[in-house]
Amino acid sequence: MTTSFASLNLSPAVLANLQQLGYLEMTPIQAAALPTALAGKDLIAQAKTGSGKTAAFALALLDRLNPRRFAVQALVLCPTRELADQVTTEIRRLARAEENIKVVTLCGGIALRGQRASLEHGAHIVVGTPGRVMDHLQREYLNLEALNTLVLDEADRMLDMGFFDDIATVTKQCPKERQTLLFSATYPEGIEKLAKQFMREPVQIKVESKPTESLIEQRFYEVTRHNRLATVAQLLNHFRPISTLAFCNTKQQCKDLVIYLQEQGFNALALYGELEQRERDQVLAQFANRSCSVLVATDVASRGLDISQLEAVINVDITPDPEVHVHRIGRTGRAGESGLALSLASMNEMGFVGKIEQYQNQPSVWAKIEELAPAEEAEKLGPLLPPMVTLQILGGRKEKVRPGDVLGALTSVEGGPAYTREQIGKIQVTEFCTFVAVERSLAQAACAKLNAGKVKGKSVRVRIL
Repeated sequence: MTTSFASLNLSPAVLANLQQLGYLEMTPIQAAALPTALAGKDLIAQAKTGSGKTAAFALALLDRLNPRRFAVQALVLCPTRELADQVTTEIRRLARAEENIKVVTLCGGIALRGQRASLEHGAHIVVGTPGRVMDHLQREYLNLEALNTLVLDEADRMLDMGFFDDIATVTKQCPKERQTLLFSATYPEGIEKLAKQFMREPVQIKVESKPTESLIEQRFYEVTRHNRLATVAQLLNHFRPISTLAFCNTKQQCKDLVIYLQEQGFNALALYGELEQRERDQVLAQFANRSCSVLVATDVASRGLDISQLEAVINVDITPDPEVHVHRIGRTGRAGESGLALSLASMNEMGFVGKIEQYQNQPSVWAKIEELAPAEEAEKLGPLLPPMVTLQILGGRKEKVRPGDVLGALTSVEGGPAYTREQIGKIQVTEFCTFVAVERSLAQAACAKLNAGKVKGKSVRVRIL
């Protein structure tokens, strides 16, 4: 595959500008995405952050732009203000070859008035976060009738932050005859849903940074019926993973392990078939936003669970089905991160281990429990605490609460300290309530700030889960 920008059908002025900027060879994502994007097709591109994807969509949207037409012709949605600023800067650099192309950034935390004035002066390209773009559309400050390209950048992060409904609302206001380019590091279910609803026969490309298979380190430990639960605690104290998914074969084993781990001072929750939806939502919200260290689950309950950044998987019981084993351990080591898969097997489970070895076509690596850090060492390090704490706000989709409303309340200077986006984790809006993660040290103050202030102009009731 040719990787020179000169091989693309770009104007001489654009190619000269690329050369000036030091863009000589295309990165793998650019080489894979640009021919499709320049041909005007819809695209789903999977690649890690920092792979050069901004230039991949920027060159495509600039190629379709008519600088003499003062109307918004391209819209880029980003998860955060920081990313929107970076994207705007990059588009401006790449647009230098063209005459006076105007790029406007629409994000929260900045007065609407100034943004409205920028739009009134005429913008060709808008880069923004879903909530703020939606605000401008609702107030009719932003008109998308002339739009020909919609870009969803870091779509998985936007879904993670609970922006699905906002993206859907904005997309519905874009012309049907447009090109949609979606970029994402991972491929959660929500992306498929977006593609089905809003894209036209998208071409899918995936750029592997490196094979992820070898990034999962597997270890087996021999246990007895009596020391199985204690070994789970030892593994957690030794490896100290931030997030661990522990699999049990039965609901009873799940319950026993959670009780044991909680008694040992771990922040653990259980997920099994009979949980009510409300309880399931609470458990999953806390685990996904890193305010629960260990989620103990059965295979049935964990279906469709897409948790990014999972440091470890522990097979508390060996599954009789080797395919299930591979599926379990594949939950860690995602998107180029390394992961630990720790499996506990008693003598009567060795037959299952043999089946797994055959299925994976590799021998199992055994480690000794005696090599794990002794209890006194773990005591010195203190309890394994999750980095975040979940606040539960009474009020959700029924009250039209959006992630941006909660983010706005926490980052505003009113009613207490203004928190930064980095101190706030995942925001998840469910039917009747909203979950927001904040750094552990800020939990009490953030809870007090929300209780004393307003979300979406209304007073709310908030508690720490």
